[in-house]
Amino acid sequence: MDQSKEIARDVFPFVRVYKDGTIERLAGAEVSHAGLDPETGVLSKDTVIVPESGVSARLYRPNSGKDNRKLPLVIYYHGGGFFISSAADPKYHNSLNRLVAEANIVLVSVDYRIAPENPLPAAYEDSWAALQWVAAHAKEDGGSEAWLKDYVDFGRVFLAGDSCGANVAHHFALKLKDCELGQQINIQAIAMIFPYFWGKDPIGVEVTDQARKSMVDNWWLLVCPSEKGCDDPLINPFTDGSPSLESLACKKLLVIVAENDILRDRGRLYYEKIGEK
Repeated sequence: MDQSKEIARDVFPFVRVYKDGTIERLAGAEVSHAGLDPETGVLSKDTVIVPESGVSARLYRPNSGKDNRKLPLVIYYHGGGFFISSAADPKYHNSLNRLVAEANIVLVSVDYRIAPENPLPAAYEDSWAALQWVAAHAKEDGGSEAWLKDYVDFGRVFLAGDSCGANVAHHFALKLKDCELGQQINIQAIAMIFPYFWGKDPIGVEVTDQARKSMVDNWWLLVCPSEKGCDDPLINPFTDGSPSLESLACKKLLVIVAENDILRDRGRLYYEKIGEK
């Protein structure tokens, strides 16, 4: 075998990193184009937020409003472990079209940079820049995106995400509590779908499912070059150095876990800890 194509790191079952620096994604690389969705009647378009880094977002809105009232806004962070997928992934694009149609909302799906090309905290930095960009439109003289200026009620803003996107929403709910941006944009609630939290010591099903525990360990170590490993506060909200959950910048929180998901016990623990506050 050519030495340059030997596998340096196999992050099963999603990514292979080769010794020559090539990265092969085995999932999450599919792309859907923005535009009018004929099934739901939802319009979408892509816009660049930070040209220097390429951070962008896919915006969605109903094709025709039922009246002249402005609509709630959902800011969505996609999943994929911080190393696969994008805002253009067909799974997200199709699901978000349906969500926008059924909920009658405007939605901003953030496309952040992913690892290992861009290790953490790049995804957090990009997602925060996108949130700042959205918030600028809440000011009368701020922002230039017509869909946000013309269609959004900035008194009804929600954060949502799945997997690592739910992790991002969690950290931003903490960060917004005591910062100026939190005064500009009023987060009503957060929806966390299959939240990506983890830790060095196994809990729940992780104790007996050692294969999948090791697999998720490997995912995190790929994206986060931290000496703290799986007990980094970015992934473990209950480890030393993690901020108090009492500081969430919202009054309502929805946490959804899946029965067979290896992450489910972490999501349950998060929900239980929130309930104690």
